[in-house]
Amino acid sequence: MQSSTRPLISALFLLFTIICIGTVGYIVIEGWSFIDSLYMVIITITTTGFKEMHPLSKGGELFTILLLASSFAVVLYVAGVGIQILIESKIFKRKRMENRIRKLENHYIVCGYGRMGTHICEELLHAGADFVVVENNSANHPKLDAAGYLYDTGDASQDETLERVGIKKAKGLVAVLPTDPENVFTTLTAKYLNPKIFVVARAIEEETVPKLKKAGADRVINPYELGGVRMASLLLRPGVADFIEIVSANKNIDLQIEEFVVKKGSKMHKKKLSELPIRTEFNAIVVSVQDNEKGAFVYNPKGDAVIEEGYTLIVIGEPKNLEKLKDY
Repeated sequence: MQSSTRPLISALFLLFTIICIGTVGYIVIEGWSFIDSLYMVIITITTTGFKEMHPLSKGGELFTILLLASSFAVVLYVAGVGIQILIESKIFKRKRMENRIRKLENHYIVCGYGRMGTHICEELLHAGADFVVVENNSANHPKLDAAGYLYDTGDASQDETLERVGIKKAKGLVAVLPTDPENVFTTLTAKYLNPKIFVVARAIEEETVPKLKKAGADRVINPYELGGVRMASLLLRPGVADFIEIVSANKNIDLQIEEFVVKKGSKMHKKKLSELPIRTEFNAIVVSVQDNEKGAFVYNPKGDAVIEEGYTLIVIGEPKNLEKLKDY
C-alpha cells in the first residue's frame, strides 16, 4: 500500500508545481500581485468561469491557454491515480481478509446475513468464537464491513465458496439463507465436502424439515414453530422459560449452561462423578451426561456414573468456572 501512494504524491507535487509556475508566470508577464496571480491560476485550473482580475495581454492569453491545457491533463492524472489507489485499497483489504479466512480452524460458517444471520453473528462474537459469513447479496456487504466480520461474497451452495471459507477445517455451519431450497442445497454441499461438520439449518416451510434432515442437517430449526413453543412456554411456565433463557444466553455474566467434550488425557477419565470436584471446586452442576457413541443423554446423573473420554457434559455454573472446568 505504501508504494501505491507514491504516484499520488508525485501527481499532487506536479499539480503544486503547475500552480507555482502559473502564479510566477502571471507575476512576470502581467505584473500582477501574488494574490491576484494565484487567484487567476486557481480559477483557470478549476475552470470555475469566474472573471479574471485584470485584462490579459496577448502574452497573458497565450500563457493562460498553455496553463489550462497542462493543468487539465494533470488534474485528470491526479483523479486517475486516486481512483486506482481506491481500487487497490479495496483489493488489498479483500486479500488481507482472504488470508485471515484461510488461517481459520475449528471455526463456524454462517451462510446468510439477514436478520437471523445478524443475530447469530452477534451471539458467536459475544461467545468469542471464530466465524466467517458467506453472503452474496451486495446490499449486505456494507453492514458486514461496518461490523468488521470476515466474509465471502460467493454462493454458499457452491463447492468452491465453501472451500474458500475452510469448510474442511470448520467446526460447524449454520444455513439461514433466504429460501429453503438454498438451505437444502447448502447443507447437502457442506456435508459432501465435510461429512463430520455439525450443520444447523433453518426451514421456513414445514415440508422442508425432512428434506434438510435427509440432506444431512444435524439440527433443523423452524423459526415459527420455535417462536410458538417459546411464547406458549412463557404463558404456561414463565418462571421456567425465564430460567432457561438466563442460563442459555451468552450475555448473562452470572450463570450459564455450557457443554464440552471430555478430552483425551482429562483428569475426569474413568472417574465417578462423586469423585470429581465439579461442585466443590468449580461450583457447577452437571445436568446431563452423553455417551457420544451411544448418543443417549443421561439426565441428572448419579454420583456413581463413570465419566470417560469423548463423553459430553452439560453443566450449569459461572462462566469463569466453566472455562476452568473445560481444561480440567
